[in-house]
Amino acid sequence: MAAGLKHTVWQKIKTEVLDDCRREGEWKILLLDKFTTKLLTACCKMTDLLQEGITVVEDIYKERQPVGDLKAIYFISPNEMSVDLVVKDFKSKSSCKYKAAYIYFSDVCPNNLFDKLKSCQPKTIKRCKEVNISFFPKESQVFLLNVPEAFHQLYSPDKSVDKEPAMQSIAQQIVTLCATLDENPGVRYKREPLDNAEDLANLVEEKLVQYYQTDERNQCKEKSQSQLLILDRGFDPVSTVLHELTFQAMIYDTLPIEDDVYKYKPDNAAVKEKEGRLDESDELWVKIRHRHIADILEEIPKLVKEISSSKKEAEGKLSISGLSNFMKKMPHIRKQVDKQTLHVNLAEDCMRKFKGTLEKLCKVEQDLALGTDADGQKVKEHMRVLLPVLLNKDYDNYDKIRAILLYIFVENGTTQENLDRLIQHAKIESDGDVLKNWKYIGVPVVPKSSQRKPSRRDRSREETFQLSRWTPVIKDIIEDNIENKLDSREWPYCSECPASWNGSGAVSARQKHNTLTRDDRKTVSKLIIFVIGGITYSEIRCAYEVSQANKFVQVIIGSTHIITPKKMLDDIKNLTKPHVTKEVFTIME
Repeated sequence: MAAGLKHTVWQKIKTEVLDDCRREGEWKILLLDKFTTKLLTACCKMTDLLQEGITVVEDIYKERQPVGDLKAIYFISPNEMSVDLVVKDFKSKSSCKYKAAYIYFSDVCPNNLFDKLKSCQPKTIKRCKEVNISFFPKESQVFLLNVPEAFHQLYSPDKSVDKEPAMQSIAQQIVTLCATLDENPGVRYKREPLDNAEDLANLVEEKLVQYYQTDERNQCKEKSQSQLLILDRGFDPVSTVLHELTFQAMIYDTLPIEDDVYKYKPDNAAVKEKEGRLDESDELWVKIRHRHIADILEEIPKLVKEISSSKKEAEGKLSISGLSNFMKKMPHIRKQVDKQTLHVNLAEDCMRKFKGTLEKLCKVEQDLALGTDADGQKVKEHMRVLLPVLLNKDYDNYDKIRAILLYIFVENGTTQENLDRLIQHAKIESDGDVLKNWKYIGVPVVPKSSQRKPSRRDRSREETFQLSRWTPVIKDIIEDNIENKLDSREWPYCSECPASWNGSGAVSARQKHNTLTRDDRKTVSKLIIFVIGGITYSEIRCAYEVSQANKFVQVIIGSTHIITPKKMLDDIKNLTKPHVTKEVFTIME
């Protein structure tokens, strides 16, 4: 398991939950709800829990058999449903399900729910504590709040939608991230395109002050060597719709991945369909996920050769389809081979998509996104670049919509007449809202905006592939922040951070500690980025790239959820539709 955020969360759960009620030689049952199940699944395995004295893990929402001789740890969200089930487990002396209960809430528990616990049998509840982890460590440097519905709540034009509860909840979740990292960051926000970032930044700062207020001396914990930047999703619409050709982003955009699982059939058609999970327990995935698809394809022969050499094949020649029979005799490396076979299949599937329709489409997209061609010459007529895509019957509606949007973005909006003509050309009359609704997240659609676009960093000297010239805006922001180049008029402070931050700290640290290891986090300034309304895989990649290039700054990026281009377009289209709240939990009687 990769170190980083997942490791930090697991250590906190061990310390504040499992160690808190540990007794030598005593086994316990662990009860989880949907949120905490997902949280623990992200950062530990069952073997880790066994080592901590947990004998059984159960779902609090399912019917369970009483185990009167064992104590139970309840690690649950502070909601009425979960608390009612705890009360039900200890309602009367004769019906107590367990010997005793140790209750740990993932977040702040309201007083009315605490009061409910008083109806449990006396002396059965041994501990009741708030742990403050209400976010998911998706990757070593990525956190999610897993509230995709917040997009509709915060950007819907429907005035009857109250966004305050969503803002309060998001702010509280961000504070639990800061608490888990033991950071009290300086908070800044991007002033435009909407005021959500400012409202959220002020809420977060207010809650940080409350959280770090100490009872003994009534003083706040000082600001730490970290910063939190908050942005509204409209700051960079281009990166949300562009076809990205780095491995992870391309896979999630073009292939049917569900819950990070990819189903595939190896070369031999007679072989049963296999499943592969894309997560950080796979070292090869961590190594190649941010590489360009062209590089990945160059790696495939090396991977196959590596598989061959591990079985001491003299000539190093072995086909992917012939691996399975060979591996039956060698179980100790079968798992490793499965991982490599998975990535070969993923890369080949991506290339099939690329060679099909993507190659020409990517060239058009890059020219529109940048406003320049591969030779650096300015594109004079954006419409001339766009039209071949609209007239091509091989492209589906989503591809045409993405190209039209890039045209609108580079033009900084368009006229109503032109928009109607584009919709007719592409024959997407039924999907008109997917173009028009971008205005609700602060992106100009109709009419054209006279406001100048922010200037970009010059990357003309950076080596890149012709079909991957676009750099997400977030990378400019991160690098500008490290170099103390963010304009305070555009990026106001809710709270100042210590003078040694803002890049100068990173520079001075670099001069003093040339031999610092990556694990020595005490001298590393953390830069936390939070994007309201979703982050893309290309933006996640940028966080890792900048961290790799700057040993003394660790970038941690997060959002309400992760978006793919299709997910983004669907979210935009649904902004003008009534929001349907999905039921999250089901109690099994």
